[in-house]
Amino acid sequence: MKAMILAAGFGTRLRPYSLIRPKPLFPLLNTPLLLHTIQRLKGAGFTEIGVNCHHLAVQIRESVKDIEGIHLFPEDDILGTGGGLQNAAAWFGDEPVLVTNGDIFHDFDFAEILSYHVEQGRIATLVCHDFPRFNKVSIGEDNMVMQFSPCKHAARVAAFTGVHVLEPRALSVVSPGFSNIIDCYNHWLQAGEPVQAMMVHDQFWTDMGTVDDYLDLHSHLLHQAEEPLLVHPSVATEGVSLKDWVSIGENALLGQGCSLERVVVWDGAVVEPGSCLKDTIVT
Repeated sequence: MKAMILAAGFGTRLRPYSLIRPKPLFPLLNTPLLLHTIQRLKGAGFTEIGVNCHHLAVQIRESVKDIEGIHLFPEDDILGTGGGLQNAAAWFGDEPVLVTNGDIFHDFDFAEILSYHVEQGRIATLVCHDFPRFNKVSIGEDNMVMQFSPCKHAARVAAFTGVHVLEPRALSVVSPGFSNIIDCYNHWLQAGEPVQAMMVHDQFWTDMGTVDDYLDLHSHLLHQAEEPLLVHPSVATEGVSLKDWVSIGENALLGQGCSLERVVVWDGAVVEPGSCLKDTIVT
């Protein structure tokens, strides 16, 4: 089974941190998000995983170079979600491909999503949920996508999660260059080709699009753990105050008398002695 992780974006809303490393490589509980996603895909049976890259592509390449079954698709010019997939179309072959954005974290069952797509037999299946902040997709009583904007005739208006499965033939209408995959799906809707929606309920999902989203995700995960203070064994914490939750990476240096509360400290970062930090990232 094949999957594709879209990891080429600039992460504009996460600047200046995304100028240091690409958003899919932001550490989540001290492991880059991209590696979390790859591990989950492999655990679900996806043996071949494509990853596109553009912004800080060298870092993406280094992070996956020793992982079996990874295929990189570099983009000299950023191609968008549609162009990025079209750029990898020759690798897809004829089997359906599961696609996931590289900047989301969730607990969806990837294998179940692929099975649902195969059972329904549509050109594409979009995983959707009720998430008012992003609810834009109009869905009919038959769980088919009607349009990508609210419609008064819809049975429901939901949010596209960024996880979808497509038949490679769907990309036949995508021209080389920059494009959005939603434009591709709009083409098929207008041509009378059904696009399936798969509604998921009561499952965790977040878009790691802003600093607040990134910190909130750590809060969610660490407060589920037995110990909300995650400190890499290489880090000395004597004379340091750690409150609420923290995530501290490998070889970080914590200065004497510093206080950290709801803070993510990246690998090798330095916290100055006596500093008092809350709700922030240290790089």
